[in-house]
Amino acid sequence: MSIRHFILGLLTRQPMSGYDVKRFLKSLNWLVDSPSFGSPYPALHALLEDGLVTVEILSRQDKPPRKIYSITERGRQALQEWMDRPVAPGVSLKAFVMRLILASNLSRAGLVAHLEQRHSQVAAHQLALEQAAQATGDDMDLGERLALDYGLAVAAAECAEPTSKGPICET
Repeated sequence: MSIRHFILGLLTRQPMSGYDVKRFLKSLNWLVDSPSFGSPYPALHALLEDGLVTVEILSRQDKPPRKIYSITERGRQALQEWMDRPVAPGVSLKAFVMRLILASNLSRAGLVAHLEQRHSQVAAHQLALEQAAQATGDDMDLGERLALDYGLAVAAAECAEPTSKGPICET
C-alpha cells in the first residue's frame, strides 16, 4: 500500500495538516494496524516536491504555524491512475482495506472490479487451504490445525454477508 496515494485519497475529502493525517491513520489502528508503516510527514513533503499537493501556512498566536495540505489537479490524476490499477496478487488484507477506505475515489465499475478481484484471491486462498487440510488429514499438530482453521474461518468470513444488502463476494 502506498502511503503517498492513501494521503492523496484523504486529501480529496478535505485539506488536512500532517497532524490531521496522522490522527486519521491512528484512528484506523484497530483496522489496518499502526500508522508506523511510514510517517505521513516525509510522504507529505515528497508529495509537495512532486507538485501533487500544495501547502498553506497558517499563522497562529502563541503556537507554531499550521501547514494545511491540499491536493492539486496533478495529484488527483496520480491518485486516479493508482486507483484504476489492479491490486497486485497476494496483496495484504491491510492494503485491500486501505484502498477500500478510498472507495469514493473509484467509479462504481472500479469498485466492483476491486471487490471481484479480492473475492477471486480469497476464493483461491480458501481452496488452497481446503486442499491442504484434506492432504494432511489428522496428521497436523494442534498449532498447525488451529492456524489452518483460522485461515479457513477468515476466508469464509470475508465472503459472508456484511449487510442486509447481500454478500460482498457474490458475483
